[in-house]
Amino acid sequence: MPKVELFFDSSALIAGIASKTGGAAQTLLRLAEIKKIDIIVSEQVVAEVERNLAHKFPQALPFGREIIRTCMAKIVRDPTLEDVKEHLDWMSHAADVPILLAAVQAGVGHLVTLNTRHFIDDPGVAQRSGLIISTPGDALVKIRELVK
Repeated sequence: MPKVELFFDSSALIAGIASKTGGAAQTLLRLAEIKKIDIIVSEQVVAEVERNLAHKFPQALPFGREIIRTCMAKIVRDPTLEDVKEHLDWMSHAADVPILLAAVQAGVGHLVTLNTRHFIDDPGVAQRSGLIISTPGDALVKIRELVK
């Protein structure tokens, strides 16, 4: 199986950390832990995950930090403010442009998110960024297809 690299946004990473039922995001994190895939995040994603866990699931914060430590092959730098300003036309929700741009700059090619409204519902976001953008479930399906 070729090495798969996935850029996780905070919604996908939180789902994997906080899920009590497993779910695709948690399965992807387990695959990263055993080095079958690589998960890449940006500094902003880590900050968002810690802030949201501390607010919504404080008991999961230590576990979340451990997951980030053990599963993440790489934490990439956030794009510069100038880069973000140059790419504001890539999507209608300006607050998510740094995440989209970080995935592009990381050279990953695949962004995993549960934020369908801002990333997936507008197919132009994937077209303009050149990324495959999918939910954790869809990403897991693609990985299963690779191992057939």
